[in-house]
Amino acid sequence: MSTRSFHVRCLMLCLVFVTGLSLLSVRLIQIQLWERKKYADRARAAYDRSEVLPGLRGKIVDRHEEVLAKSIALSTVMVDAKLLSDPVVVVKALAYERVSVEAGWDQLSERDRVRRMKAERSVILEQETAETIVSKNLARAVGILARPLGLRREELRRRIESPMSKGRMFFPIAKDLPEDAADQLRGLIEENHLKGFQFQNSIKRWYTSPDLATHVIGYTGEEETEGPKGKSVFRQVGKFGVEAAMEEYLRGKDGIWDHLNIPMPGEEGTMVPPVHGLNVRLTIDMGLQTIIEEELEAGLKEFDSKRGCVVVLDPKTGELLAMANRPHFNLIRKEGLSEGAMNYALQGIYEPGSTFKVVAAAGALNERLVNPQTQIFCHNGLFVEGKLRIPDHHPYGMLSVEGVLIKSSNPGAFKIARQLGVKRFYEYAGNFGFGAPTGILLSGESSGVVRNTNNLIDFSRASYGYALNVTPLQVASAYGVLANGGELIKPRVIHSIIAGDGTILERFKPEVVRRVLRPEVSKQMLTALGKVTEPGGTATLAAVPGFKVAGKTGTAVRVDRGRYQTGHYTVSFAGMMPAEDPAFVCLVVVDDPLTNEVKRYGGTIAAPIFSKIATRLATQMNLTPTEPIEPEEVLVTSSE
Repeated sequence: MSTRSFHVRCLMLCLVFVTGLSLLSVRLIQIQLWERKKYADRARAAYDRSEVLPGLRGKIVDRHEEVLAKSIALSTVMVDAKLLSDPVVVVKALAYERVSVEAGWDQLSERDRVRRMKAERSVILEQETAETIVSKNLARAVGILARPLGLRREELRRRIESPMSKGRMFFPIAKDLPEDAADQLRGLIEENHLKGFQFQNSIKRWYTSPDLATHVIGYTGEEETEGPKGKSVFRQVGKFGVEAAMEEYLRGKDGIWDHLNIPMPGEEGTMVPPVHGLNVRLTIDMGLQTIIEEELEAGLKEFDSKRGCVVVLDPKTGELLAMANRPHFNLIRKEGLSEGAMNYALQGIYEPGSTFKVVAAAGALNERLVNPQTQIFCHNGLFVEGKLRIPDHHPYGMLSVEGVLIKSSNPGAFKIARQLGVKRFYEYAGNFGFGAPTGILLSGESSGVVRNTNNLIDFSRASYGYALNVTPLQVASAYGVLANGGELIKPRVIHSIIAGDGTILERFKPEVVRRVLRPEVSKQMLTALGKVTEPGGTATLAAVPGFKVAGKTGTAVRVDRGRYQTGHYTVSFAGMMPAEDPAFVCLVVVDDPLTNEVKRYGGTIAAPIFSKIATRLATQMNLTPTEPIEPEEVLVTSSE
């Protein structure tokens, strides 16, 4: 080989070598400058055996702080086969087993203990084979953990060895351990320096009375989100009711615990404590809630209906004291959710019928167009004017404004509304809160439909509760205007937000939306509606012994898919008690009762349900009777 050829080959070899080193240098620079985070995250993930500490969701309690919903921390014990099979990792437990029984161990300082364990660790690694170290550690771990887990040693060993023999590297050996049991296990694992075991924490939402106030409390569902250190965690998230509406207050913030003490080189193990959610106190009274649930259930069964609701409000504060719907569902098992998910009191819209007649009467009184004794000719059962025809349920002649409400005359209600005028009638309907959501802090509220179509027939029908749609909560809130002196108060279901130590962080106060009526007009309306439940009125079956009840019946032909269903009705009764100064407004709505035992009217179906509820509410609320209690009499009930 010539010298020139040798030099060329050497040069080529050098060029290849230099080019390779250059490419490697470029790649190293690329990793250091542009892909540093990517590879750092990969390395961190390889070392990361940290445990997410879930932030517990806050409690939901009633007005008397009875717990309605709370979160229970549960843990699953997982085995990390990679760590459990690594003699260098698990030898520390064997070293501790030996040195912890030596004389004077308890008197050693923490530093001296660490030195002694390191020395013994080196001895074991020199004397024992890797297989022996792993086997002895497994036997020791099984002996320590079996009893606290409630397992026999053979069963625990099988749960560990069987998945490992199939190549599984990360698997559970015990699920859904309560918090105290998990804490005990954590302590044993840490105390005995056991490696290869960690905890996956989860939260279960528990409802103390899962069949009560289901549409108020609501429920949660699991969603996968990014937790601390980018870990994927499953978190309880509100899906319905207060659980959804108050999500930002109830949800907690997860923490993290690097309890295995295997930090990435150059980093330290850390612990970030979880932050638990805040507690939400409701205005609901579970004593009252139980009453309306029982009576609604019994009433629907008696009158053969599958759907209905009861709403109880404090008219002076707007507080929702109780609300029940049927159908409903079980909050824990979610049984009946497909049929009972709709909150009928907030989301169900219906034509209210005669309960809406208070709008025209109150508006005309407030505008001083009439007084309670102003006489109205009711056309003996049928009003006819051109194409306009308004039938009545009874051939009434002259009735006072009070009498129109007491007898529930349709032509009478229209003639009062006509004095008020179309424009002002719909303005008063809006002022009473119809046609817009009430703004209560519950999810999915409907606004209903109340609009001026500039059509005389629509206007006439609206005057007695047809040709418009409302929600039960809107009706209850509107009757609150009559009961509290004339103000529309926003319904409230949230009383306050409370920290874990009991400190009240935020209190929700009554919110007056607007003044609707002069105080004297609301008194006049209460007086008139108080006669509805007396003999000769349409709601004698709503009477409560010892109290005067003010209220109004409602009966409307049921609408399904835009068509009226002949022979099918939605019946209701809106009551206030005591009539002189109401402590509560209670609305009962029964949809499509199919009974043939009584005529299907608000006064024959909804009114007696109200009576049973109000009687029990008065006792529960310690209301003082305002009327003498007389022996039972047979009362004659009007047909409306």
